[in-house]
Amino acid sequence: MTKRFTTSSRTTIILILGTLIAIGPFSIDMYLPGFGNVADDFGVDISRVGLTLTSYLIGIALGQLAYGPLMDRFGRRRPLIGGLILFTVTSLICAASWNLNILIAARFFMALGGCAGMVASKAIVRDLFEKKQVADVLSTLMLIMGVAPIIAPTVGGLVIGAFDWEAVFYILAAFAIIMLVLITYVLPESAEPNHTTSLRPKNILLEYVSILKNREFFIFAIARGFTMGCLLSYVSSAPFIFIEFFGLTEQQFGWVFGSNALGLILGSQINRLALKRFSLLQITVTTCVALTILTALGLGISFVEINFWIVYPFLFTMLFLIGFQNPNVTALSLDPFTKQAGSASALIGSIGMIFGSVASILVAELVTESVKPLLFILFGSAVCSLILVLFYLNKRKAYKFQTT
Repeated sequence: MTKRFTTSSRTTIILILGTLIAIGPFSIDMYLPGFGNVADDFGVDISRVGLTLTSYLIGIALGQLAYGPLMDRFGRRRPLIGGLILFTVTSLICAASWNLNILIAARFFMALGGCAGMVASKAIVRDLFEKKQVADVLSTLMLIMGVAPIIAPTVGGLVIGAFDWEAVFYILAAFAIIMLVLITYVLPESAEPNHTTSLRPKNILLEYVSILKNREFFIFAIARGFTMGCLLSYVSSAPFIFIEFFGLTEQQFGWVFGSNALGLILGSQINRLALKRFSLLQITVTTCVALTILTALGLGISFVEINFWIVYPFLFTMLFLIGFQNPNVTALSLDPFTKQAGSASALIGSIGMIFGSVASILVAELVTESVKPLLFILFGSAVCSLILVLFYLNKRKAYKFQTT
């Protein structure tokens, strides 16, 4: 990190960024226990309430692409503050919604506001830290992101039980206001405004295309997309696997889901220690190979026997490895950029969301009677990620050979 920050301010900045990046999981998971209440209040089927989640995910994917150029043009703080104001207002609209359509639309704009923190946090890390430190700090952010999905449904259930589902959105609005204060008075501006960055749609598209043309970015951003595919495939299929297929109670499912999330956290924190001895690329290659071997074994074993005590440790180990992979491929994909770090960060997030959404759709269509389709998806994602990384290594060696 640059010398102008002390250890205490470094910790403060990381905590603020971690809280910003956790807004997404909290906004998704905290109100899930209230789906039944929402359906009853609006007189609709509970499956229709799921559209409020769909609109939120669409908002995240589109919003990240919009914030990238904004944060390169105006710096990080101004678009971030604007996004949090939008998040606050739309959270209040969600709480005051008088029908489901209003709630669906408000959730879309709520996501547009909330994803500002997701883009800004990665870009600010890239601005303030050196290459190897970026992966280390992102591992810390992964710790916070890993805890958020564990805590959010429990907190939401308590709030909804004591009040009602609207209270969740009042709390999220209050949370955003606190973050606005911290960003305004504590978080430094990490990048000077770049007024050469165009906000015209055509120019924005061309900028994203130019970023995608960077070989290092493309390879590691797509590799991260496949990693997110693994992660969201698991998240989407977990209720079916553990409750319907293995017959666990909802309480038992909570413990299993939470312990698997701890695997993700554990991997991200051990990754921080590993970075002190090994390079980003070394760890990334090793993790890709390990994920491919693990998913191949899981798929092979599934043709012989499938039971809880095989699937549960398999998924825990997979999440443990993703805890290494996600921050490292993110850091590698961001490394080529300085002035375009905001747009690159946005594009990484959007690519990950697109891959994760496709994986979730495949899971919903295929994982209905057996665990095997999930294992095929996981294995295919791991293989594709490994192929991309090996391709990068091959091109890198060829380039070094030509220049010697």
